[in-house]
Amino acid sequence: MSNSIKVALIGNPNTGKTSVFNQLTGLKQKVGNYPGITVEKKEGICKLSNGQKAHIIDLPGTYSLNTTSLDESVVVELLLNKRNEDFPDVAVVITDIENLKRNLLLFTQIKDLKIPTLLVINMADRMVKKGITLNIKELEQKLDTRIALVSTRKGTGIEELKTSIANYSELSTEAVINASHIAPEYFERLQKTFPGEELYKLWLVITQDVNFMPLEKDRLQSSELLPTKSKAELKRLQHKETIYRYRFINNVLKETYRVDPSAAKGLRASLDRILTHKIFGYLIFVLLLLLIFQAIFDWSQIPMDFIDAQFASASEWVKNSLPPGVFTNLLAEGILAGIGGIVIFIPQIAFLFLFISLLEESGYMSRVVFLMDRLMRPFGLSGKSVVPLISGTACAIPAVMATRNIENWKERLITILVTPFTTCSARLPVYLIIIALVIPEGSVLGLSYQALTLMLLYLLGFATAILAALVLHRVLKIEGRSFFMVEMPSYKLPLLRNVIYTVVEKTKSFVVGAGKIILAISIVLWFLGSNGFSYEFKNAEEIIAERIKNEGFSTYSKAFMNDKLEEYSSGDQLSDDKDLNTGVTHSPKVSVEIKTRQLQEAAKGQEIASYRLEHSLIGNIGKSFEPLVKPLGYDWKIGIAILTSFAAREVFVATLATIYSVGNDEEETIKGRMAAEIHPDTKKPLFNLASGISLILFYAFAMQCMSTLAVVKKETNSWRWPLLQLGFMTVFAYLVSLITYQILH
Repeated sequence: MSNSIKVALIGNPNTGKTSVFNQLTGLKQKVGNYPGITVEKKEGICKLSNGQKAHIIDLPGTYSLNTTSLDESVVVELLLNKRNEDFPDVAVVITDIENLKRNLLLFTQIKDLKIPTLLVINMADRMVKKGITLNIKELEQKLDTRIALVSTRKGTGIEELKTSIANYSELSTEAVINASHIAPEYFERLQKTFPGEELYKLWLVITQDVNFMPLEKDRLQSSELLPTKSKAELKRLQHKETIYRYRFINNVLKETYRVDPSAAKGLRASLDRILTHKIFGYLIFVLLLLLIFQAIFDWSQIPMDFIDAQFASASEWVKNSLPPGVFTNLLAEGILAGIGGIVIFIPQIAFLFLFISLLEESGYMSRVVFLMDRLMRPFGLSGKSVVPLISGTACAIPAVMATRNIENWKERLITILVTPFTTCSARLPVYLIIIALVIPEGSVLGLSYQALTLMLLYLLGFATAILAALVLHRVLKIEGRSFFMVEMPSYKLPLLRNVIYTVVEKTKSFVVGAGKIILAISIVLWFLGSNGFSYEFKNAEEIIAERIKNEGFSTYSKAFMNDKLEEYSSGDQLSDDKDLNTGVTHSPKVSVEIKTRQLQEAAKGQEIASYRLEHSLIGNIGKSFEPLVKPLGYDWKIGIAILTSFAAREVFVATLATIYSVGNDEEETIKGRMAAEIHPDTKKPLFNLASGISLILFYAFAMQCMSTLAVVKKETNSWRWPLLQLGFMTVFAYLVSLITYQILH
């Protein structure tokens, strides 16, 4: 990276900055966090036209260098700190052709920092439709820079941008505006106090309260040359600076930028009137959600069944192909079963991120945010709280981080505390498998019961977050309100390239993040389930053999054998059956007798495996934990799954997959094993309507994500709030599940 050109992509939100980043880097990108903070950092590598490489950093969106949130502070702190390893060789400011006036405010500020600055005017394909004409040469001259006219939708202008980046050393570093005109005497004294520093950098250090330059704050406060100014005085000067810059921008655009007033503008306004209508807006949003959840169930069923069957076959192949032993069992019953428990949900999670990406790319999500603001205000939340709550449907961690743009501390705190109630993608595997097990197939008005159930769970999570916010609003007695502003971007067809990048990146992040935890837990669970020290564990074969001899097979085993025999007898197998091993052909009667003996051996093996598991180390742990979960309709196995999923919710299915696989020689899918589980007391299917709904509601309300708790601690700078959050959500989830099971049971 030391030999590559360091490039910072900077721009207002909704200017297509991410699209430009994707065009430049393709899939050669990674996502992390800035050191010491939870703001997302996106970076990638771009090969330039001269063969040189550029290290591209996609900085958080900001409207100006007058910061109001931590995201915006990241931009300012990087641009002021030459010692930062990411300090750019060249700043590339992304603007939108339709909002050029507003976007150029940020450009003029960055240009005044004496950093080589390129101007990218994006969405050039909309110029004809919007009746826009632009004099690029004259604009370049007046802004003293190079301009790349780009359309990420059509892929035009990208090569010219790469060439300009490669030749960044030819760019002028002179400021286009002398900001000292807003207060000449003050700026003159400022320059005399620090004669070796850039004047505009000094101004930003003072007004933004950042200090990444070799300045001494004490000298700023005590200098006789530089009188101290109050925050109110500095704010007034900032406003004066903004007006001064816009005056310059207006004069520049008056001579270089034209818009034909006859260009059609009515479609966007008409769509906005419908999509943000106080009745139809909500109705359209609900219908969209219904279609999304219907698609998640219908479209993903075939790939899910395929993945499930492949993992079951892989496990069986490992057992049959590798030598019997500890390693083979670990691979087949621990690792493959555990990973299969999460990989099976890749299709549905990918579809969820696909639809979220389409809504964001089209510009509709901003309308949803605006629409939901009306709903939020009576509950004491800031309109800006809508963004974390909606983004929480993907993951609570970035959603909690997104609260940093809420200025009012108590409103921000409430948003942080209630956001985990919204249904995140980690809950999706639990919901999907339980819904498939306990909600019958069927439809009403073309919508399946299962899709409707999933949508109700999403609405339930959002409604609970709102009600919890109302309670906290009363308890914390919030005073003062912040104003909500959201930009309404133009409607546009989603870029397929951006959608694919988003789906791949988000799905990969989910699977890899969950996979690390699941792999570790699966190995531990397999070990605990495969070992035991009790008499029952060590003598399971003799005990079960004696019990079958005296009492016969269990009710479940009898039902299992009867079903298999009925299936066998009703098919073509009733004809003469040739034994492939001996070549002997058996009559149908003898063939049924052989099948019966085979089924009895299989049933005996399953009963031995179940008995051994029950008396293994994990069985002992689960049994001690069982009294807590039994009133909810669960057995000790589900109790173990709940316990392990406090690390991460998605571990639930993988845990049960691992537990059910230990000692299981049947080539059966995860869903099949869960459906076959029998409650030890009722002798009925363990996953029925009562226990299933109870379990779903527990996961809907419980705080089962250590990573989210860690982020909440970081954001609130205290363990008090995350521990209160964990305690309240767990107790609330338990009580709701208990009441639900007792009513439905």
